[in-house]
Amino acid sequence: MLMQTHEARLAALREELKRRGVDGFIVPISDEHMSEYVGEYAQRLGWLTGFGGSAGFAAVTLNHAAIFVDGRYTVQVREQVDGQLFDYKSVPAESLAGWLPEVCEDGARIAYDPWLHTWAWVEALEKQVNPKGVTLVPLASNPIDAVWADRPEPSAAVATVHDETLAGRSSADKRAAVADWLVKEGHDAVVIPALDSVAWLLNIRGADVSHTPVALSYVIARKDGSAELFIAPEKVTPELTRHLGNAVTIRDRGAFEAALSEYAGKSVALDPDFAVVGIAQALRAGGAKFAFKQDPTILAKAIKNPAEQSGQRDAQARDGAAVSRFLRWLEIEAPKGGVDELAAAARLQAFREEDPGLSDLSFDTISAAAGHAALPHYKVDEDSNIPIPPSSIYLVDSGGQYPGGTTDITRTVWVGPGEPSAEMRDRNTRVLKGHIQLARAVFPQGTCGGQLDVLARQYLWEGGVDYAHGTGHGVGSVLAVHEGPQRIAKPSGGQAGTGQELFAGMILSNEPGYYKPGAFGIRIENLVLVEERAIAGMEGKYLGFETLTFVPLDRKLIARELLTAEEIAWVDAYHAQVRALLEPRLEGEDLAWVERETAPL
Repeated sequence: MLMQTHEARLAALREELKRRGVDGFIVPISDEHMSEYVGEYAQRLGWLTGFGGSAGFAAVTLNHAAIFVDGRYTVQVREQVDGQLFDYKSVPAESLAGWLPEVCEDGARIAYDPWLHTWAWVEALEKQVNPKGVTLVPLASNPIDAVWADRPEPSAAVATVHDETLAGRSSADKRAAVADWLVKEGHDAVVIPALDSVAWLLNIRGADVSHTPVALSYVIARKDGSAELFIAPEKVTPELTRHLGNAVTIRDRGAFEAALSEYAGKSVALDPDFAVVGIAQALRAGGAKFAFKQDPTILAKAIKNPAEQSGQRDAQARDGAAVSRFLRWLEIEAPKGGVDELAAAARLQAFREEDPGLSDLSFDTISAAAGHAALPHYKVDEDSNIPIPPSSIYLVDSGGQYPGGTTDITRTVWVGPGEPSAEMRDRNTRVLKGHIQLARAVFPQGTCGGQLDVLARQYLWEGGVDYAHGTGHGVGSVLAVHEGPQRIAKPSGGQAGTGQELFAGMILSNEPGYYKPGAFGIRIENLVLVEERAIAGMEGKYLGFETLTFVPLDRKLIARELLTAEEIAWVDAYHAQVRALLEPRLEGEDLAWVERETAPL
């Protein structure tokens, strides 16, 4: 019999914990690869609690339960999770390390799945809770899986070959670079569990995770340039086997853990952000030595080669045409009052899907009207969906996966009739001014994203306001829409990647914003490519940004009087580029709309 209520599911989990002789269990949103988006089979937190956000975790003891989320999900968690079953905890103000000793008796044994947590996470928690009488216990199997009767199977979609003309480098070349790194670092092999790293290294793609074209698999790469790919047999096609060649051995994904014992006496590198406890335990049990070092594919993957850059430009042109057609449709239909957030997101997806090259969206569209736009990570569903009110601001953050690139764009528009308020125009223009300053930035080699963040915030700060998210994240090449290691964010915020040096070829988002709770939100996001810059008399190497995203900005929200002559010139030049790029891809009323919206300020 299937358990329909979350109360029944929680009770079943507690019975399973008693059966295993433990006093509690930690439930993350995670898979064995530490992916940002996880497959349905790994949505254990959602099954147990009903929470549909993309970040958070729960902890269950025999008598207590709590769900931990950050400020992005304060409202959502209360709408989706029963407060009679789970206490709401807000991180970082409240922590698991603080909660466990409060609710556990001395000597409590709290279990965790070693395939869903990193070594550093467990080690840090142990240091905090062990002195307070709580012991963490790794389990051989996940207790939720034992009681989740209708748990979905992992995706059986086949893995596909990513054309080398789009990849720009052969897999053999990439593996040789990893081999050189291993020799230099003194290791025999490196375990690569991150799905996008596997995809990049082997020039393969898949359809196992929503919005990220990856295949569930692991790689062990060795210092002789060979590698082992661990993947379910049903995913392997003759084309994939031919593509991988003799230097890549294909083994069943189920054999991965046992295969780690084959490295007895050898030195193996593990990335601390992606290698879960289960991998480290299996290596140690098998007699291997391991050291935590950043996966050598991560920085190489972030620096896009000329073929990947070209593919990204093509993807942006395709996407810009679809988004522009949507914005024209929205301008006509939304003021009538009959368009809601879900309908708008569906219409935008339909415009994108008219391109036969689109394989997926790159993330769930943030379609946010009125006060919902003030929630930076709002996710519309049947329960939260509202009509887009006439005379309001609408924000849409969306993207697509195309043959050559991954897109991510945010546009904020005024929905008529009438005019936006002076406050709305002021805030939007301050966001735009920061966006322009970051887009125009020139900086010496060695600069990191954390040093550039203030450029995007300065005009908001002058107005006494700010935004609580980062300004820019890395973007993959037909891979993850959020890709490290680079990032533009406040360096003091503990954000990973803000200290990463920026290199020519990296792609980042440029997305400052402003959010007035309950009223409206504004974000302007384009993707940018780090490129070398020549400056007369320059001493050393200098870099800047090439803007990649081309869709009109909403003129109704721009207070021209707040822009300098240089900023007006930037907007006019940007709109001229939009027009030139999209004219061959649009016709009729769509083309006329773009020409009108890109006229000089």
